[in-house]
Amino acid sequence: MYDALYTAAEMRAAEARYPGYPDSVPELMERAGTAVAQEAMLAYPAARRFACVCGGGSNGGDGRVAARVLREAGLDAEETPEVEGCDVVIDALFGTGFSGEPRPDAAALIERINASDAPVVSVDLPSGVDASTGEVAGAAVDADLTVTFHALKVGVVVAPGRFHAGRVVVADIGLEEVATEHRRATAELLRVVPLRREGDTKYTAGAVLVVGGQPGMTGAAALAARAALRADAGYVALAVPAESLSVVETLVLEAVKTGWSEDSALETIAGLAERAGALAIGPGLGRGEGRRLLVRELLERIDLPAVVDADALFELEPLEREAATVLTPHAGELARLLGTDSAWVNAHRLTAARKTSERFDAVVLLKGPDTIVASPTGGVVVSDWGPPALATAGTGDVLTGILAAFLAKGLEPSVAACAAAVAHGRAGELLSHRAGVVASDLLDAIPAALEP
Repeated sequence: MYDALYTAAEMRAAEARYPGYPDSVPELMERAGTAVAQEAMLAYPAARRFACVCGGGSNGGDGRVAARVLREAGLDAEETPEVEGCDVVIDALFGTGFSGEPRPDAAALIERINASDAPVVSVDLPSGVDASTGEVAGAAVDADLTVTFHALKVGVVVAPGRFHAGRVVVADIGLEEVATEHRRATAELLRVVPLRREGDTKYTAGAVLVVGGQPGMTGAAALAARAALRADAGYVALAVPAESLSVVETLVLEAVKTGWSEDSALETIAGLAERAGALAIGPGLGRGEGRRLLVRELLERIDLPAVVDADALFELEPLEREAATVLTPHAGELARLLGTDSAWVNAHRLTAARKTSERFDAVVLLKGPDTIVASPTGGVVVSDWGPPALATAGTGDVLTGILAAFLAKGLEPSVAACAAAVAHGRAGELLSHRAGVVASDLLDAIPAALEP
């Protein structure tokens, strides 16, 4: 269900277990450099001149092996910082041991690599990217291809590092697997989602209560409700402000709709929750002191697994709950939860998700092309499924509905969050178009996405 994501320390541990280590390091370097050369020739078969920019560490050693193998193949491959006029640049400056900001001379060399017209092949990961976090503190190579060794590194999967890696190829250099703290979600996760089976009723198949949909934002709640149904929930109730009821009646055919007034909201919604197996609160709910208090009161009173999204996250403070809580912020929403700004979150996504999970004692699903699922204990899971076309309004509401359906079916919250991220991304990949995608396009693709 998960692939390993390695940090720098975990890669060192894997290398240390190789027979004869450290005397066998040249053998590993030979395999790594050969893999880089082979992948570079495969990706750029017309290239004749390679500039191999090598640092002083083992990454540079890999680059020097690659240069030699390229020369043995009859190509012009120089170990040089001069990249102008070459057909391909091999970036072998920094490897997994790098962290922080490159020194000025190295930063200048990285900028020259990026200014080159030639495609760039990075060795293990782009120079300037932190292998363990994906953070980029200064200049970093913009690679077209990264040949990483043994397994994926956190730094080529988590942003902003992932945006520097280009296409990533994993090369086997003969190391054994070791346990890793962080993992990548795979489609096998969807096998644990219990789809409707003989003997189920609409309630045992998963009953979801969606709360939101103030006037002007009814579409958000409707998308969440429809997504829950398409994610195989047997029953969905949709609770909206009374003035929105006539609108959602036309938007969602299969859900049971109920309107609530400001003075009766808590009792009305709590009554609906008695038949539900999971709560989704926030899509189109609206903000303000009244809504903030309503969110807190509902979360304290309703003893159901809850997905807290969108407006329900606004000015949310930690609270104690017996039932599971899953927060699903984007970078801006998570920044407000931590009292920081979205730029800091985008630069430190792994740390930000984990800090929020610890602060709220909840599972946190930080949305993005590298959706991060963090739990109060343990490492994170990264889901990098889905095309860039999903960056459009309303797709987060669809994700909320899928996640609520999976919680209602009884999945453990972190597993439900990971599986929902995969299903959501796969639905996007199944679309026949990329331009002009809107959130509702995903709905009909969800059932096919649930097939592992």
